[in-house]
Amino acid sequence: MINQRNNFINLSRIRQEFKHVISEDEMNNIEGFVRTYQRYQAGANEIGTKLSNLDDDFRLTYDYAPIHSMESRMKSPESIIEKLVRKQLPVSVDNIKENIFDIAGIRVITSYIDDVYSVADLLKKQSDITVLKEKDYIKNPKSNGYRSLHVIFSVPVFQTDGVYDVPVEVQFRTIGMDFWASLEHELVYKNNLDSETKKQYQTDLEHYAAELSDMDRKMRDIFKDLHPQN
Repeated sequence: MINQRNNFINLSRIRQEFKHVISEDEMNNIEGFVRTYQRYQAGANEIGTKLSNLDDDFRLTYDYAPIHSMESRMKSPESIIEKLVRKQLPVSVDNIKENIFDIAGIRVITSYIDDVYSVADLLKKQSDITVLKEKDYIKNPKSNGYRSLHVIFSVPVFQTDGVYDVPVEVQFRTIGMDFWASLEHELVYKNNLDSETKKQYQTDLEHYAAELSDMDRKMRDIFKDLHPQN
């Protein structure tokens, strides 16, 4: 289960508090954004529940849990605006809906590579969700060594005024892949290294990614010998 508590936004209270400083059009834009953002969060909750249910059923049926951990995240409003600006698009709710598909996301960490595909395939088979896009960076790693399976699902979100189909990006990866990705992200975005050292570490990490992938597969083979029923 994903434990996450979000700040509750009350649109009626916002309208009342800011009615003298914000125009009606501006307030409508804010309300549209807040409602859209909340639907994306609800979409992530829906997918998270489906994944938790699958993991529980695995435990019951096979005495084995394929999901090591899950983490949900919402792209910040600042990041959403920055992405629209990069795409040279006006900032509007419609452009958010039509051009940004990774506002809501879940990262699924598994112990073994086979679990990545098992969990992803079971999620794809559920009749109420649709695959919008898929990129397999495990079979086709990025040039820097990054490995992960990215799938964008469309999931129905039931709200007081109707049903909305919301995109949610799910990243599936093993523990080793996640450890590598976290370190690589820190190297790229959060460091004070000189350029030469940074370049050397990037080269090192590219090699380590291949080694980790090989280790992932070897440990999977050992696990399968120990648990042939799985």
